[in-house]
Amino acid sequence: MEWLSGRIMLLSGARRALLAFLAGLLTVLALPPFGIFAVPFLSFPVLVWLQDGASGNPDHGRLRRGFPAFAIGWCFGFGYFLGGLWWLGNALLIEADEFAWALPLAVLGLPAFLALYYGFAALVARMLWSDGLGRLAALALAFGLAEWLRGILLTGFPWNAVGYAAMPVPMMMQSAVIFGLAGMNMLSVFVFSAPALLGTRKGMGLGLSLAALLVVGHIGYGYWRLQEPAPTAPQPEQTVRLVQPVIDQAMKLDDAARAEIFTEHLELTAAAPADGAKRPDIIVWPETSVPFLLTENPDALASIADVLQDGQILIAGAVRAENAGAGLPPRYYNSVYVIDDRGQIVGAADKLHLVPFGEYLPFEDLLASAGLKAIAAAMPGGFSAAATRSMLTLPGGQVFYPLICYEAIFPNEVGNAALPASALLNVTNDAWFGDTPGPYQHFQQAQLRAVETGLPLVRGANSGISAVVNGLGEVVSGASFNVRGVVDTILPGKIMTPYDPGQQKRNAAIVAVMFLLVAGFSRGSFIFRVN
Repeated sequence: MEWLSGRIMLLSGARRALLAFLAGLLTVLALPPFGIFAVPFLSFPVLVWLQDGASGNPDHGRLRRGFPAFAIGWCFGFGYFLGGLWWLGNALLIEADEFAWALPLAVLGLPAFLALYYGFAALVARMLWSDGLGRLAALALAFGLAEWLRGILLTGFPWNAVGYAAMPVPMMMQSAVIFGLAGMNMLSVFVFSAPALLGTRKGMGLGLSLAALLVVGHIGYGYWRLQEPAPTAPQPEQTVRLVQPVIDQAMKLDDAARAEIFTEHLELTAAAPADGAKRPDIIVWPETSVPFLLTENPDALASIADVLQDGQILIAGAVRAENAGAGLPPRYYNSVYVIDDRGQIVGAADKLHLVPFGEYLPFEDLLASAGLKAIAAAMPGGFSAAATRSMLTLPGGQVFYPLICYEAIFPNEVGNAALPASALLNVTNDAWFGDTPGPYQHFQQAQLRAVETGLPLVRGANSGISAVVNGLGEVVSGASFNVRGVVDTILPGKIMTPYDPGQQKRNAAIVAVMFLLVAGFSRGSFIFRVN
């Protein structure tokens, strides 16, 4: 192992950059749909050894001395984000005549931009670098900082945060209750990097023992939590039906297919329960499932009323229009409606966190004048964002906390405000991304929001993955990807956990301070210098 680490440290030029890229690319195998937990134990030691050899020329200025470390981190990140996000290009091919020109920007440009965060992480880590255990703490701290910044800057995009690689299954998700995603990002990088100590020996005993202890604690805590009795369903029991119609995205964009799409949803809603089971009380349609403005189509509301039985409630993703004032075009919102058995809209919530370039154009005046428009915007000018997040209170008393589409990837979108809710509600349309890893990655991240809060998750997706997940992240019932049909199941109860968003943040901060102390003392000084 010392021979291998030495060879990697001495690599230079294109071979060094290529190995960093391949290490990042390999790490993607730890993410859905693969979930190979062992892979980062190979890729992160390579990153550490490459960083060991990334010292700059002492005759150069500070920035130039830090460039080799930054470059290694950027190449690693480019491989990771290219391998993890290439499927975004599929959305541009739905209307290829209009958006295919942007394919290189989505497939290569976005990963290249996101890789800047990992380049920054490598640079910060290098400022604290040492030749023993401390360098692992430095790398973990720096990655934690980079992932935090990635989640908040420029509206944030924490998709595939590195901590998800350590949480492929519910048993390995439970530690997020204690540390949150921010803490898991740091702890994961430290543990994944531990085998690098086999190549340099210094601090090996302590480092490997600590990493092993963290892995055992991580899995053991998860096993212990999953042995707890399943939460009892609130009384009276509520049966939820998830409608998964699997409507091709090209069809959803075809105006001539609107009636057919609507009828498809109605037919699945009216389907008899399997084997004489209890009829559903709450029916969930996916994001933008209603192909027209409901408030301007009373016949559609009447059709919904005809399908719903007494006491049934429909929650449907739809576009909502709002008058913006005299002489101004209406504003449109990506919303969910609550509709009762009389066809009346009795509740609504609008999406708060919109997708840049997908649902709206940043710098709209400038970019629109150049002929650009948002990719997924159903109306001219794109969508508007809600001013605040609204809860959905159903006639039966249940309270759903709505997360529309990719809002579910943001831990900070689910805070104290969600605690009074009966369940999290995530409606989405992942048909944009075809049969790629994207929908599986999206599901894992939504799943973790249930674990973090102890709230059940009701997730309706056009093409999948639709599922009801309990507060431990276990799938109670679901439909596989691209399988048309319905899912009927009892709404689980809450998990009584010590969930506290503030405590998770404090625990993550404690982990960060510990890593800073270890890295700083190992470096021998808190006057950080680039070697």
